[in-house]
Amino acid sequence: MRRLVRSAACAAAIAACAASAQAPQKVIADKSAIRFVTRQMNVPVEGAFRRFDATVAFDPAKPAATRAEFEVDLGSIDLGNAEGETEAKRKAWLDVPAFPKAKFVASAVRQTAPGRYEATGALTIKGATQTIVAPFTLTESAGVRIVEGQFTMKRLQFRIGEGEWADTDTVADDVLVKFRFAIPSNR
Repeated sequence: MRRLVRSAACAAAIAACAASAQAPQKVIADKSAIRFVTRQMNVPVEGAFRRFDATVAFDPAKPAATRAEFEVDLGSIDLGNAEGETEAKRKAWLDVPAFPKAKFVASAVRQTAPGRYEATGALTIKGATQTIVAPFTLTESAGVRIVEGQFTMKRLQFRIGEGEWADTDTVADDVLVKFRFAIPSNR
């Protein structure tokens, strides 16, 4: 009888944990953004990606249980001029015909201070994958969570800017990626 009671108690505890887990949510696209800044001949060049998708299951009380996956349509690059955008999509840079999407999958999230976290995970661009750490803040208002942060990536680790463009005196290796995601809080 004790074994039956313990089994029932364990099953109830597991069901309660599953019920309280944060359900995956899609980002609110029109309130979200992915921007970047690089330097060409020491002059800042800013851009953005107009299309991306993300699914996030995040509970601030249990950041280690986070599940997050982001996919960026590289063909949606916005540099403010058509010539630059056409060049960025070519093989030497993003090679959009062969690699139309970039992807980030969080493997760990931890709280670093109240309202501050960092996500660690695999970023894949042009078939190359690197582990990145992305610090972010979290605020919540009117049923929407705002996640904002930034990280620096090395473009050459992803083969972005090959051949003559691999010269970091012309185009810096560091690319600052800034993100802002609005996510329903699911409460």
